[in-house]
Amino acid sequence: MFDLIKYKNLFIGISLAMLVLAFVSIFTYGFKEGIDFSGGTLWQVNFSGKEVSIPELEGYLKTNFGIENLLVTAGSEKGIMMIRTNELSENQHQEYLAKLQQDFGQVEELRFESIGPVVGAELKSKAIWAFILVLFGISLYIAFAFRKVSYPVSSWKYGIATLICLFHDAVIPAGLYAWWGSVKGLEIDTNFIVAILTIMGFSVHDTIVVFDRIRENLIVHKGKKLDEIINISINQTFARSINTTLTLVIVLLALYLFGAPTLSYFILLILIGTIIGTYSSIFMASPLLTYLQKK
Repeated sequence: MFDLIKYKNLFIGISLAMLVLAFVSIFTYGFKEGIDFSGGTLWQVNFSGKEVSIPELEGYLKTNFGIENLLVTAGSEKGIMMIRTNELSENQHQEYLAKLQQDFGQVEELRFESIGPVVGAELKSKAIWAFILVLFGISLYIAFAFRKVSYPVSSWKYGIATLICLFHDAVIPAGLYAWWGSVKGLEIDTNFIVAILTIMGFSVHDTIVVFDRIRENLIVHKGKKLDEIINISINQTFARSINTTLTLVIVLLALYLFGAPTLSYFILLILIGTIIGTYSSIFMASPLLTYLQKK
């Protein structure tokens, strides 16, 4: 039987190291807000008829359309350009697209999103509240669900351990995404929030399975120390946790390799977050109970 508690300081240390790196990344690089939160227009077009450079396209848009607040970046494939500017109306959208097709030949529109600054600020506020409410809502539910198991660890401490793990599982992918934003120019949008909430949902599901087995073994193995019961519970659920994670990882890998390129980083973020969530459920959540017991 694997003695998890014997190496708990090592596993907690690894988690703390990843958290420190994540915070350094977040505070160093920060997050680039997408139009979902900041407002504006995101326009992705494919110039398949003529090769166009970024300076050439920027100059064309400023000269012909009078657009000053403008950012043009190259896409992952040849000919694809990402144009970000102030909010454009539908009339302006159609007018500009027709002009581009007239002057550059074959121009295919791949994506067009336009959101006002008021709507963007409202989405940002709701996203923050969703994250906070999910954290505390899940923690309170677990504390309530484990209310009949108050020895040797109080029921509310299961909720505290879960809250710490959820925070851990959300911050580390966020730190990674901040670094991607600096290197790849990625922006946070509603897809980023969906990815983080998905990671948290999978993580808490796995944590509850482990905690529930601990709760059962506290009754079955009365008289044993908490450390022994945690080791028994982890060994009983380890194979299930790994198998469940692998099934999801295989699906996510398939989506990442063969899915739409525009969603590749969204899928990759969930993939990495799923692995981190499984790690925290097995190697972090249960050892935290032993620290909380002593407190």
